[in-house]
Amino acid sequence: MPEEAAALEVSASVTGRRWSWRASDDRASLMLAQRLELPEMLGRLLAARGITAETAADFLDPRLRVFLPDPSVMIDMDAAAARLAQAVRAREKLAVFADYDVDGACSGALMVGALRRFGCEVTHYVPDRLKEGYGPNPAAIAALCEAGATLIVCVDCGIAAHAALEPARGRADVVILDHHKAEGPPPVVRAAVNPNRLDCTSGLKGLCAAGVAFLALVATQRELRRTGFFQTGPAELDLMAELDIVALATVCDVMPLQGVNRALVTQGIKVLARRARPGLAALMEVAGARGEVSAHTLGFTLGPRINAGGRIAEPDLGLRLLLCDLPAEARAMAEKLDAVNRRRQEVEAGVLSDAMAQGEAQMAAGRGVLLVRGEGWHPGVVGIVASRLKEKFNRPACVAGIDEGIAKGSGRSVSGLDLGSAVIWARSSGMLIAGGGHAMAAGFTIQADRLEAFHTLLEERLSGAAALPAASELVLDGALTVRGATVEMANHVTRLSPFGAGNEEPVFVLRRCRIVKADRVGAEGQVIRAFLEGEDGGRLKAVCFRAKEGPLAGLLLNSGGSPLHLAGHLRAEKWNDQVSAAFQIVDGARA
Repeated sequence: MPEEAAALEVSASVTGRRWSWRASDDRASLMLAQRLELPEMLGRLLAARGITAETAADFLDPRLRVFLPDPSVMIDMDAAAARLAQAVRAREKLAVFADYDVDGACSGALMVGALRRFGCEVTHYVPDRLKEGYGPNPAAIAALCEAGATLIVCVDCGIAAHAALEPARGRADVVILDHHKAEGPPPVVRAAVNPNRLDCTSGLKGLCAAGVAFLALVATQRELRRTGFFQTGPAELDLMAELDIVALATVCDVMPLQGVNRALVTQGIKVLARRARPGLAALMEVAGARGEVSAHTLGFTLGPRINAGGRIAEPDLGLRLLLCDLPAEARAMAEKLDAVNRRRQEVEAGVLSDAMAQGEAQMAAGRGVLLVRGEGWHPGVVGIVASRLKEKFNRPACVAGIDEGIAKGSGRSVSGLDLGSAVIWARSSGMLIAGGGHAMAAGFTIQADRLEAFHTLLEERLSGAAALPAASELVLDGALTVRGATVEMANHVTRLSPFGAGNEEPVFVLRRCRIVKADRVGAEGQVIRAFLEGEDGGRLKAVCFRAKEGPLAGLLLNSGGSPLHLAGHLRAEKWNDQVSAAFQIVDGARA
């Protein structure tokens, strides 16, 4: 069967990507547009996402009362809620053990904050990435027990911590609220709630740990209400007010923005926009995020800064920021995280160039999976560098830093290739010292002299990677004229947000437009601003990010006035109370 022709005959754009049109049902698209009184383009976008006339209303206005499941559908949730409620009623001393990434900070802050407002004494523990690694460790668990904790709640970790949790046996109960892929029976604890448990049939595998923790609080509050706790105790919590950090974790952990996650993030963005949480309000102010709040704010403004603390500074700084109620203190912590994030960017840049060079060499050698390594590479940035390699080469990519013969690394995968399962297989076979993860991301620790054998194993387990093109295909949702790229059309597109994994922002192509003017703006000239003119006489402002160098930057700055096909996102931008349409360029080709 012959391969379908490339969109606009672009088989290799300036960045090497093949363009294709997203499959659409013209009849279904037109029916949706007519039934909902929407532009035909929006009908096409909805139909391509599998939305029907019956489901369109809930997709465009996702409400928790429609999508929020009964927490009890998750195995062990009732046991977790009963034990948490028991601890609240007895005013026990509790400890929350959280991971050091955004999801860990958010789920940790959720549990610590709620349990304190219920009247409990609660401490938290976030392990040091460099000294302790991921997840519970025996020394930390023993220390929490010695400090008097009678219940330890592990969030965003714990599902594989069988040995690490042993010091709690007979001293403190343990409740696990996790979402990482499980490879066998969970630890023997009071409750292990994880929609990715092999025996959990809830269908909620797409929840992050903060989503699991939120449902655990819903179930706990329900149990406390059932037993009359609120008649004499504190008032019920407004759990809807916690959705800002649930949304933050969901976006930053790259969970699919469908169903309940779409509702959680949509409502969470509304909560965040009120800036009622001092820590996030301060962080947005420090980061210069003064416009409308979106999933982009969560993923690219707040997330990297909260993550930075766990990567190269104080592991619990992000969690403490989320819990902080004092604006002045929150501002100081936000400024510190912002500074740490800038230092993280410097550390990352120092690793990235060498990692890219190794990636180029491995691609030239025909490797299907990339595994690069370097002495002294900071373990806190290897995951980010792995993401960069995956984006550039369209391959599963692992990056490892070596210190005293031990390699600690992180990997990122492409859709359809389960990296987490491959890493778990390597660990269970005895090749790794430690390792785990999920389909799209994983971490590992290994003797440095076994890295090449690990590389070979990954290629065997992810054999489909070798057949991938060197650059990912760019799927176009439709074509727009420059004159048709209006604020009104941008506002229609925004109705499909929040955008992210599982609901990617639509990519449009502007055919045969010309660049009237282009220049560099922003810090270090990383952004290109361009003014476009269409064959229809329309004018449009455009911008291209992360364009300090590369073929796309060269095309935009040196087009010579020749016609171009430009692919990107259409957005409505507000500046000085004026709203205008703008186009964010992601790829281009000469027409």
